[in-house]
Amino acid sequence: MKKFLILVLVVIPLLAAIAGGTYIAMIFNQSYTGPDVSFTVHSGEPFGRINQRLHDAKLIPDKRLFHYYAKHKEVMTKFRAGNFTITTGSNLRQVLDTLVYGQPNLTSITIPEGKNMYEIAKLFDASGITSEQAFLEAVIHPDLISQLSIQASSLEGYLFPETYRFAPNTPARSVVKSMIDLFNERTKNIEFEHPFLNKHQVIILASVVEKETGAKFERPTIAGVFTNRLKKKMRLQSDPTTIYGIWSRYKGNIRKADLLEETPYNTYKIPALPSGPISNPSLEAIRAVLAPEEHDYLFFVSKNDGTHVFSKFYKDHSKAVEDYQKNTKAREGKSWRNLKQN
Repeated sequence: MKKFLILVLVVIPLLAAIAGGTYIAMIFNQSYTGPDVSFTVHSGEPFGRINQRLHDAKLIPDKRLFHYYAKHKEVMTKFRAGNFTITTGSNLRQVLDTLVYGQPNLTSITIPEGKNMYEIAKLFDASGITSEQAFLEAVIHPDLISQLSIQASSLEGYLFPETYRFAPNTPARSVVKSMIDLFNERTKNIEFEHPFLNKHQVIILASVVEKETGAKFERPTIAGVFTNRLKKKMRLQSDPTTIYGIWSRYKGNIRKADLLEETPYNTYKIPALPSGPISNPSLEAIRAVLAPEEHDYLFFVSKNDGTHVFSKFYKDHSKAVEDYQKNTKAREGKSWRNLKQN
């Protein structure tokens, strides 16, 4: 009888413990058998919600065991925000490691040359990388501008156009800093020496040159026109600068009233550069301003296909306006988008 009691009190609990441990080990090592799947951890999302969603998606076999394991590893509050790939064959431990220590999947985004900060903000928002509002707040934040050593009231002009890869929900300041760092890297060998423009003014003029032509090979010629006008203290009379000054209400058509409105960017009214960059220019546009084509042109008018007619005299310019802008047939079926770039 005594031996039986020993069996009951010692052996059976031991067997139960072994059986329980075996079951836990089996569950712990049970693998996800579905196809590779994306799983997003939202910024600030509590552990309980993450745990429930993992279980609902059948990515983990047991919520309680996942909870105990995360608690034991002291990582319940250390899940990284972002989108992750849970691969087929992942067990509970590997799922945890992926969401806590793994790198989020990165989103690729291309920022075209000549886009302004408002357009770029929308691109980032649409991609899910960072919100439009947060991006715009970052590019005008005085502390960040100072930290990045930009002598301007915003970071417009220095948001380098390139293809980037960011994790979803990346903080806007991190995104902006990456763009400025790339600008500094790509321009480190450029000597910003100009007869009468400082570095920031070079960026301003480059941003205008970038917006004025769809033909890359025309950039030095366009830069030469503006250089000639600045030397003669003539107004630049650039539509893109005027448009930038009314960006929040611009609907796609520039009106005579817009050209007459006094803004810091309306170069039909101010005999100088606009007060800041109007886009984020390419290296080629920056180089064009630093080494403009030498000529006597003071005017240019669009041929409606991305290229321009250049004139030395106003009478020749007026004729070109008649031929290409006031002549509706000259405008039919023409688009700079059809231009073959060199």
